[in-house]
Amino acid sequence: MSRAPAFLLLTAALAGCTVGPDYRPKTAAELGVPAGYSVPAPQTPEDLTRWWSNFDDPVLGQLVEQARQANTDVAQAVARLRQAREALVESRAQLLPTLSGSAGYQRNENLRGGGRSFTLPDGTVVDTGGGGSNSFSAGLSASYQLGLFGEVRRTVESSRAQYQASGFDYATALLTVESEVASNYILARAYQAQLANARASLAIQDDNLEIAGFRVQAGLVSSVDVEQARSQRAQTAATVPQIEQQYAAAVARLGVLTGQAPGALRGQLAAARPIPCGPETVGVGIPADALRRRPDVRSAERTLAAATARIGVAKAALYPALAISGNVNTNATGLGSLGSAITGSLFAGLTQAIFNGGRLRSVVRANEAATDAAYAAYKGTVLTALEDIENAIVALDTARRRETQFRIAYEAANNSAILARSQYRTGLTDFTTLNTQESALLSAQNGLTQAQSDRATALVALYNALGGGWDPNVIPEAPARGAPLPSGTETR
Repeated sequence: MSRAPAFLLLTAALAGCTVGPDYRPKTAAELGVPAGYSVPAPQTPEDLTRWWSNFDDPVLGQLVEQARQANTDVAQAVARLRQAREALVESRAQLLPTLSGSAGYQRNENLRGGGRSFTLPDGTVVDTGGGGSNSFSAGLSASYQLGLFGEVRRTVESSRAQYQASGFDYATALLTVESEVASNYILARAYQAQLANARASLAIQDDNLEIAGFRVQAGLVSSVDVEQARSQRAQTAATVPQIEQQYAAAVARLGVLTGQAPGALRGQLAAARPIPCGPETVGVGIPADALRRRPDVRSAERTLAAATARIGVAKAALYPALAISGNVNTNATGLGSLGSAITGSLFAGLTQAIFNGGRLRSVVRANEAATDAAYAAYKGTVLTALEDIENAIVALDTARRRETQFRIAYEAANNSAILARSQYRTGLTDFTTLNTQESALLSAQNGLTQAQSDRATALVALYNALGGGWDPNVIPEAPARGAPLPSGTETR
């Protein structure tokens, strides 16, 4: 007993030895992050937590919120997050001893022979028959795997980082669904606008066909004008079914994204609305902001931290492992006397790998290689995020300039078509000229509609590239089963 304090002090000292590299967050310079973007952009960052509200479209906002709660991809990400949380709980349990209890009852009976007997004074032997006995037992045992060189703590460290990475993976899935809902909603509204353009053009072309018929009957022109009018109308009418099919596909996709049947939103979206335009400018901040706002970047960083911790777990296997176990037991022939006699034992075992053909050191090297790969993936994710942001900035600027030019083209084509229509009615121009101007007008209308759609879609892509759609100040945690989806709380 006099050696026990010394043994405990030695054990405590060894338990403070944690092998393996300590994780150090990488700096922006190490990751190749520049001080600014190579394309002009406002450097004042914005709160992009709910960027879809910037479009001022209540239907779009409703669909995005519904998809955040009901989308099946998001539900899968939440399930994986819950799995990662339970893995962390399992790892933490290794820091505590394992305690178990036992209780038993045994009844012994002599079925034949083996009974007690005695002899009477007259010499007669009396056999009392088989006797019986009871036996009760109770015990308590405990065991504890003491991580002398930090293998348990490194395992917890790795599990915690992987849990946080799963939280960021959930946020990444959330952002993807949000942007996909917005993009398909913009497409649906764009197809509605194209249908309106085609039907308005058909109404004008019907009028032109009627005028051409009157002029043919009056002998002012040949029947060629009528045939040209019929051909132009048929070509315009042929575009309507294709646009209707594209519109139906966009609406069906929105239904699935919101966790519903493909046709569930047909009634809700039937009334035409303008293409949402959103704000003119977006504050993108500086490139270093992407390290904090992009959940995929933060997931890659946490994956690197988990891989670094696993090096320590592998290295600890090269050193001695200490296991302590003990038990307390009591046995009695009756419940009343249970506990009158108690026995106990304590065991401490130290194991050390002596020869394993280099397997353990190979495991260390494999984990070091995995960490190098995780670092490369982290850096690659950062650079890809910056690429996404710069491409989105350029795409938005391009879409704005194209919209401006298409608006000018539409105004000019509209004026030309009005003038050509008036001149054809009075016989100052031929139908070929009118046909050309009407075709140019429809093309300009659709071009402007497409430019407006491209601008809104580019804005959505920029919001997504910047990591908008979640709160980057918190780490999402797994909810209880059946509880609302995580809003994000700090992981402990």
